[in-house]
Amino acid sequence: MTPHLPAHLPALLFDLDGTLVDSVPDLLTAVNSVLAADDRAPLDRTAITAMIGNGARKLMERAYLYTGGLPAPRHDGETVIETLYDRFMEVYGDHPTAETTLYPGVVETLTTLHAAGHPMAVVTNKPEQPALVLLKKLDLLKFFSVVIGGGSTPVLKPDPLPLTTALERLNATGRPAVMIGDSINDSAAARAAGLPCVCVTFGYCHGPLESLGADALIDHFSHLPQAVAQVLSPAAALAGAD
Repeated sequence: MTPHLPAHLPALLFDLDGTLVDSVPDLLTAVNSVLAADDRAPLDRTAITAMIGNGARKLMERAYLYTGGLPAPRHDGETVIETLYDRFMEVYGDHPTAETTLYPGVVETLTTLHAAGHPMAVVTNKPEQPALVLLKKLDLLKFFSVVIGGGSTPVLKPDPLPLTTALERLNATGRPAVMIGDSINDSAAARAAGLPCVCVTFGYCHGPLESLGADALIDHFSHLPQAVAQVLSPAAALAGAD
């Protein structure tokens, strides 16, 4: 059961890849492993970064289209995207943190927010199982009482359902809340859910930062409390923010 939390503290919903962690190295290793099995050329960091954000199935589809097109089905009834997804998950699913790193200021800021009592959730398009493994291995899971990943809901961001589901599971529906992310999927989902959005500038944005439509941008994770205070009314401002 979700514990009772002070009503004045806003709920905070965090994207994962490109917001809390730089996961490109491990994603690149897994995708290139699958591509190599089909004699495809490997991707580089720039190429794969532009493909991240819409879940693992879309990542694999984009990787194959980029390297020559989707493969033909190997047998009748095969769904090619699902097969590529399964092959990717065999490599990535249990080992998502070999080279993944936290962005500066993440642990310190989450520690402060958690100690203050803010209800916090991760809302990511990454499949739920590797998201949980990643959060646990990087010692971040302790900060979040709810994790919504790909497969937790029938749709992914930019649909608002993952965000509203997270708020329901936090027992925070109706309280002030903010989405924190790095992409148009995050800001669009937030708008559709009626929430303000803070975006980091160091993540995996696929275009000009101005195109995100975020309510605030931050260049370092430690700036988050002040940014959240700016996008919320004074009554909902973060405890301790200037």
